[in-house]
Amino acid sequence: MTAHASDYAWLETEEFAPILEAYCLTMVEATSGGELLRRFGAAPGRPVTGVEQVLAAWERYEDGDDGDGDDEDGDGDDGDEALRGREDEELMVVAVAELDGWAVALEVNGYLGSMWGLLPGLAEGTRLVSHFRNVNAVDHFHWQEGERNRLHFEPLFPAERDGSDADAVAELLAGVGFDLGTAEDRAIDRTTTAAFALGEELTGLRLTPEWLRTAEFVIGYAPQP
Repeated sequence: MTAHASDYAWLETEEFAPILEAYCLTMVEATSGGELLRRFGAAPGRPVTGVEQVLAAWERYEDGDDGDGDDEDGDGDDGDEALRGREDEELMVVAVAELDGWAVALEVNGYLGSMWGLLPGLAEGTRLVSHFRNVNAVDHFHWQEGERNRLHFEPLFPAERDGSDADAVAELLAGVGFDLGTAEDRAIDRTTTAAFALGEELTGLRLTPEWLRTAEFVIGYAPQP
């Protein structure tokens, strides 16, 4: 075992806190970024570099500026063509990159990668690890293989788990930094960073500040189920 919650303490710095506050991270093995967007039902849009631009793309979409906005020259070419004609749809922003043979989807203030109804399709023919947290500290962690739920739990309550591997991973969860106790005074201050560490242990992917700053993402727009 090499990963621990402390390895991801940098996520709590000012640079990355806007992402960590409410996010969904989905990692799918042996899948291209384009294929993962297709599985989300997302229309691919513009390429962007790094999480700062991912966050900016989400903010632009939330503000209603990404479909028909003007660029700095005012010539109307700054909008994302993927949104043309979709103004009446309820869409969510999904940013997808590739890392070491995996497709990695980052949703700012999103949750699609944690939805039970979508997981079998996202993991079809392969395996998936996703974890999610919203602004109210509601969180979920999934380890999925095709239609098989290998592990699911809420990082705030790691002692309560389901899935075919739920019992077998207790030592692994404790090793990456989860407190598996059930008392009210159990440690809960690093549950989110522990989820990132667990994701690394299950996928072999170590996310780093430099990768998040420089990764080439494609912004997609997926329909809300």
